[in-house]
Amino acid sequence: MAQPPVRAPPRARSEEHSLDIPLVKVNSAQVLGIAAFGVAAGIWLKRRLPVLDRLNIPASVVGGLFYALVILGLRDRVVNFELDVTLRDLFMVAFFTTIGMSASLRVVRQGGKQVLVFFGLATLGVLLENVTGVLTALALGLDPLLGLLVGSVSMAGGPATALAFGETFESLGLQGATSLGVAAAIFGIVAGGLLGGYAGGFLIRRDRLTPEATGGGSRLEEVAYRPEEGAEPLRFAEEHEEERSPLLTNALAIAIAMGLGTLVSAALQSAGLLLPSYIGAMMCAAVLRNLDDRFGLIGIAQRQMDQIGNVSLDLFIVMALLTLRLWEMLALALPVLLMLGVQVLLVLALSRWLVYRVMRRDFDAAVVSGGFCGFMLGTTANAMACMNELANRYGPAPRAFLVVSLVGAFLIDFTNALIITQFLNLFR
Repeated sequence: MAQPPVRAPPRARSEEHSLDIPLVKVNSAQVLGIAAFGVAAGIWLKRRLPVLDRLNIPASVVGGLFYALVILGLRDRVVNFELDVTLRDLFMVAFFTTIGMSASLRVVRQGGKQVLVFFGLATLGVLLENVTGVLTALALGLDPLLGLLVGSVSMAGGPATALAFGETFESLGLQGATSLGVAAAIFGIVAGGLLGGYAGGFLIRRDRLTPEATGGGSRLEEVAYRPEEGAEPLRFAEEHEEERSPLLTNALAIAIAMGLGTLVSAALQSAGLLLPSYIGAMMCAAVLRNLDDRFGLIGIAQRQMDQIGNVSLDLFIVMALLTLRLWEMLALALPVLLMLGVQVLLVLALSRWLVYRVMRRDFDAAVVSGGFCGFMLGTTANAMACMNELANRYGPAPRAFLVVSLVGAFLIDFTNALIITQFLNLFR
């Protein structure tokens, strides 16, 4: 039965009266410069508006949304813009390639059984977010693709995944998918930042938990927490300075994986699979990383890989937000808010009644539950901030930081992309 819940936007006035509104074309080099300035502007705005920092909203999102609002205000009134987004897509693939390069089985084994258990819980959460989103959309008489978009695409995935998949959703007929996905991701970041600490603190107070009752919860010497925005919070002691590869070596490894990934993606697409452009590169990167761990072929260093990934992500987000079509969001604002509310209730329920119980029902498990809310609704930075608040108030939880960081930093992003791809192929 045909259902058109999302209609194509009306023809822009600039198309009807092209002589009245000037059109400015911005080439790729200019877009790169604007994006770099947007990251700097976001950092400045976060310093001037502390609430943005407390909610762990990335500087690139702040700067990019500022641009999007300015473009919306100027559109069809003062000037319209046509931007060359070639570099946007390149930085997107580069970022997700660094995610694949982080998928080291050796590192996962260092986290022990608890990492695998929590990874399974997070993967189940991703599946439930998508199933819940699709069912909620169908109950409201909307396109199931919209439910998938406000599922793990924007919740567990955050702004980067929402932006990366936006074009794919739009190619399937979901108009304004990129704008809606980013808006949903921002909602999730705010919700996760507000609720993560509350969820963990509630369990700690209810069950009167203390760090001493965790059973072997001594501080792990091999990890150090660094609550920097966008940075992986775990650094392993085995990664000595002399063992790290130069930045160039890591950049070359990413470029090789990106090139090979185009061949893999082309082969998968020829087999009839619908997938975003970065999947092949991410898969090739994961294979290269684990071959390197086993045979030392490249000498990949996680610190340099993180640096490249962080730069790529920041520039990609600003470039993507530059092209947001905010005017396409208004018609679906209310139903999307309703579906997002259902997602928040789902994650809170999983955190309280599933994650806490499976992760041993102790102090660290309560902190893990708070972190689960943080990254299943927003980003890993959200999870780290919520857990750090709990640790500062109630005591150290080293096992919780180790487990959530390993899963939230790269494992769940890798799995989430594959699960979303499978759902897209079901509903296309």
